[in-house]
Amino acid sequence: MQTTATSTQDVSMPADLESPRAKLVYLYLSSYGRCPADRLCTDLDLSKSTVLSITGTLRKRGHLERTDDGFELART
Repeated sequence: MQTTATSTQDVSMPADLESPRAKLVYLYLSSYGRCPADRLCTDLDLSKSTVLSITGTLRKRGHLERTDDGFELART
């Protein structure tokens, strides 16, 4: 028997995100929640410098928060 996952979560992409990688990080965090930078690197196959650059930009724009455990989407 084949099952398909359904999600009722509505993820709205911020209009100011143009970079495909920034969108990828945003969507990943919207799906998986809080995540350390190392896991983002591994799961998304991105270098640490790329992840830190993207998360820094997302934080400056108010889309992301840094926690003791990593990064998560900002609560609005």
